[in-house]
Amino acid sequence: MKAKSIFISAFSLVSVFAFSQKKVEAKKQDSAKWKYTPNFIIGADVLNLGAAFFGDRKLYQGFVSSRINRKIHAVVDLGYDKNIYQKNGYDAKADGLFLKAGGFYMLASDPENAFNGFYAGAKLAGSFYSQEYMAIPVKGRNNEGVIIALEPSTQSSYWIEGAIGARIQVFESNFFIDVNIQPRYLAYTTKQDDVTPMIVPGFGRSSGSFNMGFSWNLAYKF
Repeated sequence: MKAKSIFISAFSLVSVFAFSQKKVEAKKQDSAKWKYTPNFIIGADVLNLGAAFFGDRKLYQGFVSSRINRKIHAVVDLGYDKNIYQKNGYDAKADGLFLKAGGFYMLASDPENAFNGFYAGAKLAGSFYSQEYMAIPVKGRNNEGVIIALEPSTQSSYWIEGAIGARIQVFESNFFIDVNIQPRYLAYTTKQDDVTPMIVPGFGRSSGSFNMGFSWNLAYKF
């Protein structure tokens, strides 16, 4: 009986070890099969494009992404933003180009289509723009309110941007819908006469370092 128990235990251990080895080998073979081939998804933000016809902000942006491996995608965004800031006595306008580069990780993907799924990622972003302040409220010598203006100038700002979103194929076509939100932190900005910009193209209107963006993209896979 004791010998039988020892035999069963030994056989179980060998079976578990063999099964584990097979799983490891299968994973290795799976990884070995993966090879990057050129693939690109190009998209345009149609939500903000439509909103530009009805609001002060004129935001035009698009992206190019490429699947690097099974879970990781690289992405680059390029856009143009023109906006105004009229609040708390400020009257300003700014316009310029912005660029973002980074990647995202597929948190959950469709087994039949690896491009479908939910993702999270991060980007480094920079904006190069022209600004003009027609009115800036400041305190005078006797604490009375004074309005000053600044000449048009060229500035630049840089921020870190997160991305949380989802991408889904439109029926059986090469088109995809890509929706995401973008929490942003302004890391560095140049200043004109020590005035912190209230409006940064690509980052948005904000009197603080944090902001939030949203995009609804229609994309095409090549």
